[in-house]
Amino acid sequence: MDTFDFNSTGRRWRTDLSCCFDLAIALEFDGPQPRFFTNAPAGAAALRSGAFTGAVASGGSCNCSIHTLAPHCHGTHTECVGHVTADRTPLTRVTPVAPCLAVLVTVQPVRLGASGDAAPAVSDPADPVVTRQALAISASRWMPVPWTALVIRTQPNEATKRHRQYAGACPAPYFTADAMHWIVARDVASLVVDLPSLDRADDGGALAAHRLYWGLPPGATDARQATRARALVTELAFVPEAAADGLYLLDLQVPAFAADAAPSRPVLYPVTESDA
Repeated sequence: MDTFDFNSTGRRWRTDLSCCFDLAIALEFDGPQPRFFTNAPAGAAALRSGAFTGAVASGGSCNCSIHTLAPHCHGTHTECVGHVTADRTPLTRVTPVAPCLAVLVTVQPVRLGASGDAAPAVSDPADPVVTRQALAISASRWMPVPWTALVIRTQPNEATKRHRQYAGACPAPYFTADAMHWIVARDVASLVVDLPSLDRADDGGALAAHRLYWGLPPGATDARQATRARALVTELAFVPEAAADGLYLLDLQVPAFAADAAPSRPVLYPVTESDA
């Protein structure tokens, strides 16, 4: 077994590097793909320059394509505080990040009207939401452990999430303010969700859960006001059923995009506490 030992806040952990769970949805440019907030799919086209064509099948010497996508809309992506601020803080300023101790939990969204959590200004009582209570119950077993990353799998966990097209005012569950306050109180530095957004698709432009997560006042667009400016959010992940709830080492792989978001690949490695 290929093992790796590491320390986290004074405790020692061991992970099996030969076993991992890839949470990224493969973006198939010529196949089915997830889509949120846009009708246009991600695309790919052969580069053409003079007599050169970047397609071997069309007589080119090699394949060289131009890919078109919106990271926030097409597949698994990681974003930073620049997503909601005027200065557009780039990911390159807050990444790369070291692998960290994470907990994976599974939650069942409930209807907002029956949740007991405060409703956002633009909402419907029938909206499915992730609540503070759902998070607290699902993570209760691991609360004494010093994890700094939280991975959330929502039910039902259907394989169609890999290529679902999220359309409409509320096409997927979102986080209540109470749920986000719970996440912030736990000081989560890396949040990974299988939803297209932390917020309702049509929330009047508030993006309240995003701002709460980054420690921004309501409506604020100045990154200097963020008290959690280095925190990261990964959306549109897919957590396979084979990954049981529990502790993992999260390796968040993010390319060096000087942008507020980029396609990413979160990978989980199971961990156990080590006495060695």
